[in-house]
This record gives sequence, structure tokens and C-alpha cells, in this order.
Amino acid sequence: MQEPIYLPEVEKALPPGERAEMMRRGQAAGEAVPQIYHLFAYKLQRSKHLANFTQGVMRGPSPLSHGLRELIAAYTSRLNTCHY
Repeated sequence: MQEPIYLPEVEKALPPGERAEMMRRGQAAGEAVPQIYHLFAYKLQRSKHLANFTQGVMRGPSPLSHGLRELIAAYTSRLNTCHY
């Protein structure tokens, strides 16, 4: 079970659209919803810039392939005991 983030307003926040439905289905199935999803939903306008930055890093021009960048991110998440 995932530890609470102790911010009820943030934990209850659901993003608009498909992502909210995905989060609801996951929660109903007892799956842990990544806490960053709640933060993005809670402050959608502010977190939009972080999402754009992340997409730029992961999908923008680079000498590294998209697949290699995903592998690096997955490996880093594993080292940090973070589900990727």
C-alpha cells in the first residue's frame, strides 16, 4: 500500500479528462496511483510547465534515442525505489 502524502486536498484532486478516469479505475482496483499525478491534478496550470519540460527532455532532440532515455529513467526510478 502506498503511503499517504498527508495533504488531503491534493490526494483527492483528479485531473480533467481521461487521466481522471484512469486514476479512478486504478483506485477502485486497489492500485497505487503515483503521487505526482495528484500534484499535477491539484495545480494543473502550474504543473503544466513541469510536464512540458519533462516531455522536452524525454522526447525532444537529443543524441540519445527515446528508448535509451526511457531506460535511463526506469533505471533511475528503480535506484530510487520509485515505480516507473
